[in-house]
Amino acid sequence: MTFKLLSGLALFCALAILLHAAETPQASLLILGKSDQTLSIVDPATLKVIAQLPAGPDPHEVIASEDGRIAYISNYGGGSYNTITVADLLAQKVLPVIDLGALRGPHGLTFVAGKLWFTAEGAKVVGSYEPTTQKIDWVLGTGQDRTHMIYVFPSLNPIITTNVSSATVTLIEKTNVANRGPGGPPSAAASNPARANWTETVIPVGKGSEGFDVSPDGKEIWVANAQDGTISMIDIAAKKVIQTLDANVRGANRLKFTVDGKLALVSSLGGSDLVIFDRLTRKEVKRIKVGHGAAGILMQPDGSRAFVACTPDNYVVAIDLKSLEVFGKITAGKNPDGLAWAQRK
Repeated sequence: MTFKLLSGLALFCALAILLHAAETPQASLLILGKSDQTLSIVDPATLKVIAQLPAGPDPHEVIASEDGRIAYISNYGGGSYNTITVADLLAQKVLPVIDLGALRGPHGLTFVAGKLWFTAEGAKVVGSYEPTTQKIDWVLGTGQDRTHMIYVFPSLNPIITTNVSSATVTLIEKTNVANRGPGGPPSAAASNPARANWTETVIPVGKGSEGFDVSPDGKEIWVANAQDGTISMIDIAAKKVIQTLDANVRGANRLKFTVDGKLALVSSLGGSDLVIFDRLTRKEVKRIKVGHGAAGILMQPDGSRAFVACTPDNYVVAIDLKSLEVFGKITAGKNPDGLAWAQRK
């Protein structure tokens, strides 16, 4: 065996050991790079990229399953694509895509009660996908333009969406209605189970309503309105806007509450600052310079840090939520946007 061949084998073995050592951490930060269509798996302890996977065409949002093993990525295409890319985070490989058929423009994603919930902007609907059966098991139309982001309560009731071009929020609630026999009272259909009845309350907010969050106590929705530079505050029980804050955040893209519900962070693609508000006083707390614009925001589950995707600058910043200062940057894909946390169980 020649020296050259031995050297080659040694190099191959060394690379194999390094690749094997780069296993997906039990807790991982997921970052989407829109321009290079990648999903980066990042070790949050070191802020280093562990692996990169193909994310499919025009990836916008990402969410992990409750067991932290599978990632789902919406392939948006400005409302024209109809797939959700699926990735095995442990094996670090892409799985067969979810074909949504006529439901085009998937964007907002969340994973609740063992199901993937999504918006399909081109079809003006929200829906759910059952991974065990690999089928879409529920779809509901909103009748609103650009149904974009989604939040599902742990009880699956209510479901909330923002509708960018209609400048509205939709509050979707489920009730059970007794079946009736033909022309008869409910007792005439005693053998038939109650059916689900969905009601939708459409709440006008500011123009360009996109990024939003529900307060951890489940009482309020805060909506960042990109065109107005305002924040609409909705009382969920009253189903109406109770205050509109002149936040001066034009181009606002995302809004997220801290885990304790005390602060709200707002990113903007139209400015260099991440803007922080006190939820109780409704006052601005601080502006943190993060780059030339920002999009996705993610809170670390223990409440210690926030991650913000600085899309024009091709990095993600890590922010200490005690000092409210940037303490690190992650380079992971071009034009980062969607962020998610994967906690393996």
